[in-house]
Formats: sequence, structure tokens, C-alpha cells
Amino acid sequence: MLSTRNFFISLIFLLLTTWSAGTAAHAQSAYARKMVDTLSSPSFWGRGYTKDGMLKAAHFIAEEMKAMGLQPLEAQGYLQPFPMSINTFPGNMQLSINGHSLQAGRDFLVGPRSRGVKGNFRMDITVEAGVFINREQKVMLVVEPKLVWTPSQEVEDFTQIMVKDSLGTQPINISVDIEQQFLASFTANNVIGMLRGKEQPDSFIVITAHYDHLGGMGRDVYFPGANDNASGVALMLQLARHFTHKPAKYSIIFIAFAAEEAGLLGSKHFAAHPSIPLNKIKFLLNLDLMGNGEEGITVVNAPAHPQAFDQLVQWNKQHKAFSEIQSRNNAANSDHYPFTEKGVPAFFIYTKGGSQAYHDIFDRAEQLPLLRFNELESMLKAFINGI
Repeated sequence: MLSTRNFFISLIFLLLTTWSAGTAAHAQSAYARKMVDTLSSPSFWGRGYTKDGMLKAAHFIAEEMKAMGLQPLEAQGYLQPFPMSINTFPGNMQLSINGHSLQAGRDFLVGPRSRGVKGNFRMDITVEAGVFINREQKVMLVVEPKLVWTPSQEVEDFTQIMVKDSLGTQPINISVDIEQQFLASFTANNVIGMLRGKEQPDSFIVITAHYDHLGGMGRDVYFPGANDNASGVALMLQLARHFTHKPAKYSIIFIAFAAEEAGLLGSKHFAAHPSIPLNKIKFLLNLDLMGNGEEGITVVNAPAHPQAFDQLVQWNKQHKAFSEIQSRNNAANSDHYPFTEKGVPAFFIYTKGGSQAYHDIFDRAEQLPLLRFNELESMLKAFINGI
């Protein structure tokens, strides 16, 4: 039996130990929150193609990798550049309908393949319910229940304007000033770093997350992209922090892909110009939309690797972290896909539930709970150590 003095000493030690463990866990969560807040801030302007948003984000992630001690794989450092084309809207972004000014992002968006247009004119043709055209000016106005956007590598000889259906009036006369610039030669950059494995350093686990988002709509409005996909980058970097101090059996390569939203361009480039032999990859984990999880997670390409999927299921049965781990057939819906096309075993994991903000201006850091973030980290660490 402990003496009274020894009992209190033991109690104080227990409290200090618990406090230290809790502080460490909190610090990890604080780091992830900092990454989401930073990457979705105005400084990176939607991590897109105007105001150097994507390039600034690439350099920021490279500095994080460098500070952790990750090794660059490219001769030029952490960045792997590749060329692409993209249609952008960097300047004026003004629209009035029947004398009422509308706000970009909230009330209207410009179709991604649109050209610029300026003038005052009448929408004189109604093609169908909610679709209005001025044939002479080559302008089409479409009333939509939800405004979502995706960048385009093409530009067409017309202007499409998507207007929120809450406008409450039929568009007749419009005043518009939309600036557009097509970038035929834009340089994007994947960001790549590696931690050497302690037992089999010439075999690799690859953890990926695209860091690009949609950029801006004019000078004043940008798409923050907190869930899509600052959250995935945050989890990737948090895993890198962990394995920096506790090396895995295999080497781990961390890749932040560019231009996923424009058509998986960054992952396609790496898969075609890999920094390592693709047949040396034991498994690839692609992380996208990591900010929620209250309705569980989905694992894309799970049927192709039933034993690996069962590792996740069994872990969840033991820890009861997620209400569901759903299996989904493979699809070309994120950066895992170019690798699966080349025979690399891979999963794409995303969370379900929470905010419905997606490809709009409302995907903001302050609305992202990171609800099952620590559980995701624990599950993935166990999966990587168990391969």
C-alpha cells in the first residue's frame, strides 16, 4: 500500500504525464489547423493561377518539407515543374442584371471556358427555363441552384455566366465587364520530399495530396479550398512530422500535386516522369477532403486490394473511430488514378459528412471541423507500419 506522501507523488506524476501527452496531441492538431488556415488564406489566393497563388503555396510546402528534414528527389530541389495551359479571370469581374449589382462568387460565376466580355445589352432569347442568350454578343446566362466551379485548359468563343437562382427576377438587361486571360504556357510544380526507410530504403510508401485549388474569380474573390484540399495536405505533412521521428520500414515519399482540379495533371506528369521506379512502390495513399468524417470515410479502389482494405476495417473495429469505412470501385476522381493505371497499388481516401461546401467560395477554414483528423492520422500510421 502506498503511503500518503507516495500516493500524492504518484498522483502528481500521473497528472503531469497526462498533461504532457495531451499537450503533444494538441500540438499535432494545432499544426494541422495552422496548415489548413494558412493554405486557405487570402495570401495563397485559392492556390490557383492568378496572383501567383499556386507558386506561393508550392514554395510554402517545400519549406515545410525542408524544415522537417525531408530529402528532395529532384535535381532542382523539392519542386518538379511541368507545363500546362489554363484559362483565367484575373481582372474586372462585374455583373448587373436589371440594374441590380451582383457579387462574384456569391451571386454569379463565369463559366471556366468563357472568353471575356464587356457591354450593356439585352438577353433576347430564352432557350429553355433558366437559360437566356444574346446571340450577337455570344453570351449565355444560366440560372443554377448552386454555384460551383472548376478550372479549364480551354477557352471558347462565348461567355457563360452562371447566376444563383435566388435572384428572383428574369434577366432582361445586363451590364457586364469580365476580364479573361488564357495562359498557353503556365508552369505548375509538384512538391516532393522523402524520408529514408530504416530496413528497406529502396522500397517506397507514397503519400499524396493535391495542394492546388480553384484560384480566384476576378481581383476580389477567391476560392479558399480548406477541405479541398488544404486538409489533405495538412494530414500529409502531419504524417511526415511523425515519421521524421519514427522512421518506417520502407522509405516514404510525400508528394503535393499541382493541377489536380484541372484534370489530374500533376499526378499524370509524375506517373509519366517518376522520380523513382514505379514498381518499387509498395502502396500509395492519396488524401483528399480530409476535413470531416462524421459519416465515416470512403476508400476508392478498395475492391482491387481486399487484404489492404481489411487492415483498415479491422483497425476501425478495434478503435471504433469511424461509423463506416465504405468500399468504392476505382474511379478517375483524384490523383491516385494515374498510378493505378500503371499497376501501382493505391487507395484514395476521403471523409464524408459535414459541410456541403465544395468548389465554391464557402469552403473556408473556419467552417472546417477536422472532426476525425487525429483518428485518420492514427489509422494511416498503423496501416503504413503494417504493410
